[in-house]
Amino acid sequence: KKIQKRSQIAGKELPDILDLLTISLEAGLGFDAALSKVVSKKQGEVIKEFKIALEEMRLGQTRKEALNSINDRLSSSELKGLIYNIIQAEKLGVGMVSVLRVQTEEIREYRRQKAEETAMKAPIKMMFPLVLFIFPTLFIVLLGPAMIQLLGSL
Repeated sequence: KKIQKRSQIAGKELPDILDLLTISLEAGLGFDAALSKVVSKKQGEVIKEFKIALEEMRLGQTRKEALNSINDRLSSSELKGLIYNIIQAEKLGVGMVSVLRVQTEEIREYRRQKAEETAMKAPIKMMFPLVLFIFPTLFIVLLGPAMIQLLGSL
């Protein structure tokens, strides 16, 4: 449960962190410097993991190894996709800003779809308590006086 909760928190934090990272990259910083700047300004589960990754890079690991170690520690699907795309962008020489923008939009769209899916399930989940608890009392209140009159006339 702790792992799932930590992954959910990481998924919620990720779009804001990506926005800050994108702004830092657009300002002219390199990826490592931008990541260091964001880590120093924010707090949270994802920030802790990026801080560990920065320390690993300073100790001599490659960026790919340090980012992949984040995947081992956090099991968030959004974060795994982000790290995969960052590694691919670095390998292919694609601009990191455009990759981060696309990832941010995808994560926000995914969260919106999950919220809509949850909202669509709500009426079905409300049906059972409604049928079991509210309808019987409603019938008693509405039909009770009529039953009393019917029994009194017999």
